[in-house]
Amino acid sequence: MLGAGRARLKARRGPVGVRREGVRGWVTNPLAPALPPPPTARSSAPTAPARPPLSAGSQSRCPPCGRPQKPREEKEKGTMEVPRLDGSSMSSPTSPCEDVIKNLSLEAIQLCDRDGNKSQDSGIAEMEELPVPHNIKISNITCDSFKISWDMDSKSKDRITHYFIDLNKKENKNSNKFKHKDVPTKLVAKAVPLPMTVRGHWFLSPRTEYTVAVQTASKQVDGDYVVSEWSEIIEFCTGDYSKVHLTQLLEKAEVIAGRMLKLSVFYRNQHKEYFDSIRDQHGNAMQLSVKDNSGSHGSPISGKLEGIFFSCNTEFNTGKPPQDSPYGRYRFEIAAEKLFNPNTNLYFGDFYCMYTAYHYVILVIAPVGSPGDEFCKQRLPQLNSEDNKFLTCTEEDGIMVYHHAQDVILEVIYTDPVDLSLGTVAEITGHQLMSSSTANAKKDPSCKTCNISVGR
Repeated sequence: MLGAGRARLKARRGPVGVRREGVRGWVTNPLAPALPPPPTARSSAPTAPARPPLSAGSQSRCPPCGRPQKPREEKEKGTMEVPRLDGSSMSSPTSPCEDVIKNLSLEAIQLCDRDGNKSQDSGIAEMEELPVPHNIKISNITCDSFKISWDMDSKSKDRITHYFIDLNKKENKNSNKFKHKDVPTKLVAKAVPLPMTVRGHWFLSPRTEYTVAVQTASKQVDGDYVVSEWSEIIEFCTGDYSKVHLTQLLEKAEVIAGRMLKLSVFYRNQHKEYFDSIRDQHGNAMQLSVKDNSGSHGSPISGKLEGIFFSCNTEFNTGKPPQDSPYGRYRFEIAAEKLFNPNTNLYFGDFYCMYTAYHYVILVIAPVGSPGDEFCKQRLPQLNSEDNKFLTCTEEDGIMVYHHAQDVILEVIYTDPVDLSLGTVAEITGHQLMSSSTANAKKDPSCKTCNISVGR
């Protein structure tokens, strides 16, 4: 009879996990032959020299004392020794995404990667009596955390000691084929009252779709686990950077902003056809458009904020805008005070680079009380227009004076339409540097200067 407390293995389950000498952890090999029964005490003893058969009626004698011994009874025909079932031969039921839960930490939630170190004593058994989680709910989603809860039957609920959570990035058909493959994540947590918070910037990225499934587990006295079946798989998407995360980016950007240089105009470069369409189809007013997905992956303005893109950087030796541009040979220039003044608010939007030494800072100028102002007020850190490291507006002798940071490239988004009559449109004399465009540019996730510990 098998040892008490061992779980019954289902006949429909696949091959058991086998521990092999010289290999850390457990492997499952469907082609491996069945394990032979473990040696008994009789078969494992050293082989004695062969003796001649005893004659009829003779008795064997004990070699040390010479006393007669009773002949050994033969086993009944048709019987066999039942091999001892070792707890280490039990394996986990199949995960909906992976075959085995690996590298399980029993003290707290922890990351377990597919190719990481495997537990040396992670024998896992399957038992139907544990309740299967259902009706899974995900709430309080941020860029690097979420709360999870579920319903389950009360039967055997008090036996649950741990939860196993199978978390995976949802496959994206348009993902970069040359990027390293995303590693599925197995989480182990002690059974705590639900909802339970799952937090970890090392395996959760902002604005990313994930799938999740859950099973309940009961740790046995010998270190093995009895587990339930996996729950259904559900999907969710993580959120954007919060103001806290953007403040961390802001502080990193301030370190490299450099000294301040004077400016007098904001400018916008486009092709001639763009300005022709503004005059002919939009009543001479540049219209708002949704910001593209350039910059940090978790930026709350990407794909959401509507505005008009302007530049304000100047050349060091002339104090004027550069004559080259990646966006077009025609440039609209407007006096700085018409866009940036005491009736506008200034917000920090993002800080990023594109695998180069140049770093970009995105700022938002929004007229007070405008829809853009309300959008930014809820999501972005607000800057003091007169005292910050990137773009300032101060009054000196009754005149508005403007300065910009020298060592970063500023991208300014103005959140209201702008009439062309407020400025001038002229052709630039320099070159169109298409390689410098930041349209939908992806942020370098390995740059230590402009990344924080909550994904890209």
